[in-house]
Amino acid sequence: MSKIHDKASLIRDNADMDHNGTIANNIRRFRRERGLSLGELSRRTGTSKQTLSRIESGEGNPTIGTLETICEGLGISMPALLSTYGSNIQLQRASEGTFHEHPVGSVRDLDRIYGTGFAETSIIRVQVREEAEFRPHSRGTLHQVYVISGQVCITGEFDRVELSPGDSFRFPGDIKHGYRALSHEAVLHVTTTIPQVAQFKPLD
Repeated sequence: MSKIHDKASLIRDNADMDHNGTIANNIRRFRRERGLSLGELSRRTGTSKQTLSRIESGEGNPTIGTLETICEGLGISMPALLSTYGSNIQLQRASEGTFHEHPVGSVRDLDRIYGTGFAETSIIRVQVREEAEFRPHSRGTLHQVYVISGQVCITGEFDRVELSPGDSFRFPGDIKHGYRALSHEAVLHVTTTIPQVAQFKPLD
């Protein structure tokens, strides 16, 4: 079976995935992990910056040949391009939370994050009514937000998310993101995990 047929089969086998979104996220993350601009990736692959930009935004409809060329430019395999990694977003509304018995009473599990590194946990009072924007943190960083009181809007390279008390939201902190209060003040419990090493190691 030819390589092209192998890759077509791989995509069919993963038909339940949101291919455009998964591919867009992975190309963007791998490119940034390797410190490549769109221009440099364009030079490596012979694909126009406009085409790459559309693919990264999830609007493109790339051929298998184009994806193969992009994989070669990034130094990754096709399965890596089609895989969903652990630092994607996760939203749990208050109504979806369940408690289980615990020696102290009961516990609601919000999230479980794997990896090496360290974690920061904070209480944040969001009082800005216009978005406070933050540049990407170190590679592989994750934010896990639990809303104690008030309402807050979080934005990033995902659809804007409005959160109310009891909602839990995990998202990558290594992308540009922002917060703004939708009420007078929103009080958040935020856990930030920062790995010792980058999530993806560039290939030699």
